[in-house]
Amino acid sequence: MKLKNTMLGTYKNMSPEDKKRYRRELLIDNSLYIFLIGAIVIIEIMNPMFLSLPSIVNIISLSAANLPIALGIAGCIILTGTDLSAGRIVGLTACVAASLLQATGYANKMFKEIGTLPIWAVFLLVIAIGAVIGFINGFCTAKFHLHPFIVTLATQLITYGVLLMYLMNGDNNGQSISGLDDSYTRLVTGSLIKFGDVALPNFVLLSAVVTAVMWVIWNKTAFGKNMFAVGANEEAARVSGVNTTATVILVFMLAGMMYGITGFIEAARIGSNSASTGLNYELDAIAACVIGGVSFVGGIGKIRGVITGVVLLRIIFVGLTFLQIDSNLQYVIKGMIILVACALDMRKYLVRK
Repeated sequence: MKLKNTMLGTYKNMSPEDKKRYRRELLIDNSLYIFLIGAIVIIEIMNPMFLSLPSIVNIISLSAANLPIALGIAGCIILTGTDLSAGRIVGLTACVAASLLQATGYANKMFKEIGTLPIWAVFLLVIAIGAVIGFINGFCTAKFHLHPFIVTLATQLITYGVLLMYLMNGDNNGQSISGLDDSYTRLVTGSLIKFGDVALPNFVLLSAVVTAVMWVIWNKTAFGKNMFAVGANEEAARVSGVNTTATVILVFMLAGMMYGITGFIEAARIGSNSASTGLNYELDAIAACVIGGVSFVGGIGKIRGVITGVVLLRIIFVGLTFLQIDSNLQYVIKGMIILVACALDMRKYLVRK
């Protein structure tokens, strides 16, 4: 309250020209949010079912499914990098989880010689797979001083190749993996929370727990402080005694773990997993992060911003579906949102300088 009163007093003491400049900057800084809110209002007017309870629960569910991958990529962006391999890691971990958790009696089971593995073991396995690929990304970035764009582009292709080879195992012959065990699908997509006839899937709770853990890591640990310090100024952080190499590697490993969790959720949510699972997921995640204020200039970002970005972006995409916008055109809109958000972010950075 004291800060708010101070800001109000400062504004009152500004000259008319400074007030005009302040209002213009405030409008530009929040223009993307204003646009998105305006779009929501327009969509609701055109289709009143858009903000109905089933639609809202659907938006929450879709947002929760995409939140872990966005939280992972956010850490990479804070380091002034990105991760183009995220979607393919999601696809690989989803297919691994699905193949190991197929029902024992399923006719097209990939590994007929083994039964359905314990869910907790598969969950830890896919997190480990994500962490290993994340380690490779972080190690190459930190040790060889390669740009994350190049490193993750390479691992994206490698991961996709591994996924294609994995799908050829057993009698699968590259087909989609389905026939998941009921205990797995119930655990992930079942519901403990219901609003009348509308149910909130269990993976929303898992996503909430993961988000809470990430908040603690970002805000209450030395690692989180080091991450922001390296992102803001790597050389200054190194001089201050921060192990920048270890920090970069751990950030990418943590991101990989988030992708593994996303893959575990997606495998059960989709039900039929193939080589296309996870395709372009990183685009949505990057767009959500930038909309949420995670800056490519480094060292700037908040968990609540990532959540806001994921939810707002999902609202827009669901709204486009309600308006029956062509799915191909939606890719164009995603690209435009990323471009505009990055342009606004860079403008704010230049103004601060």
